[in-house]
Amino acid sequence: MSPHTNKLSKLLSLIRIDPVIMSLTLLTISYGIAILYSASGNSWVVPLKQVMRFILGLICMLGAASIKPHKLAKAAPYLYVLGLLLLIYVLFSGHIGKGAQRWINLGFINFEPSEVMKIALPLCIAHLFHDAPLPVDNKRIAMALGLMIVPVIITLKQPDLGTAILLMISSTCVIFLAGLNWRIIYAGLSSIIISLPIAWHFLHDYQKQRILTFIDPESVPLTTGYHIIQSKIAIGSGGIWGKGYLAGTQSHLKYLPENATDFIFSHICEELGLMGAMLIIALLLSITMRGYYIALHAQDTFSRLVAASFSTNFFCYAFINIGMTTGILPVVGVPLPLISYGGSFLVTTMLGLGILMSISTHKKLITS
Repeated sequence: MSPHTNKLSKLLSLIRIDPVIMSLTLLTISYGIAILYSASGNSWVVPLKQVMRFILGLICMLGAASIKPHKLAKAAPYLYVLGLLLLIYVLFSGHIGKGAQRWINLGFINFEPSEVMKIALPLCIAHLFHDAPLPVDNKRIAMALGLMIVPVIITLKQPDLGTAILLMISSTCVIFLAGLNWRIIYAGLSSIIISLPIAWHFLHDYQKQRILTFIDPESVPLTTGYHIIQSKIAIGSGGIWGKGYLAGTQSHLKYLPENATDFIFSHICEELGLMGAMLIIALLLSITMRGYYIALHAQDTFSRLVAASFSTNFFCYAFINIGMTTGILPVVGVPLPLISYGGSFLVTTMLGLGILMSISTHKKLITS
């Protein structure tokens, strides 16, 4: 065997690929790029940018897949500190866009530090609980809540309510699966319900308006209710089979806002109808179920908690995006995974999928 062949074999042995996740990811991103071509007015500029970001995401995905889970566990606290420092930096010196200060301008991409925390926070909390006895003691729960609350508050300050909610969901998922006592769960849910009227006073005016618009969008059809009304018109007008690829009217005539990002699902429904929508839902659900399957068959607590948290986060992104475009949830600016146009979000999503592949492909040798 030649030296070049040996090097190639060693390289391939380092690349850990879960064929199911990889296949589903490629299918979903291909679907998304085709939709972005239509959503951008039959221009290749946006799809080509998405392809470049996908290549970067693919490199991150394969890199994460090659790292053993126990090494990820060791790196988790350092990654959390890095994410926290970046959040603090962007709070004071971040790039401002669309009324929010949540980006760092890297020239070729606007990087969002909260995306780092979406990976770092579940990893860090899972590391905290990886050797915890059951039931989990209150000290570790308090530490986990402390790890969660700091980045959530900073993210709310940007302001970014959608990301803050998802950080809480991913963290709570880890805490719950670690073996939380049911009395604590009931107490926590009761506290959340009781604190809702208080939390209302801490929301920004535009966030309050989004909730009020969700309740009755027709009351403000030309202002805050315009987005969701046009979204529902686009979805309903698509029918079963849609108006045809590249033949959407709501989106191409600029009635549908943000049709390449937040409301891309509405664009899919208008052009490809219920069948096109069901296809993307099936792809996203398949990725989610594969993630839960990996969590179920993980060989250690850390891997199980991380896989379940990332799978839940992926599902929640899809559910919230589809929910807000169809009017069953308030509009909170959450993109559709692997479909919506975006840089740091796409890369972070693929990085999370890479960690799932790492957990799936790095199996310990168990001897009797």
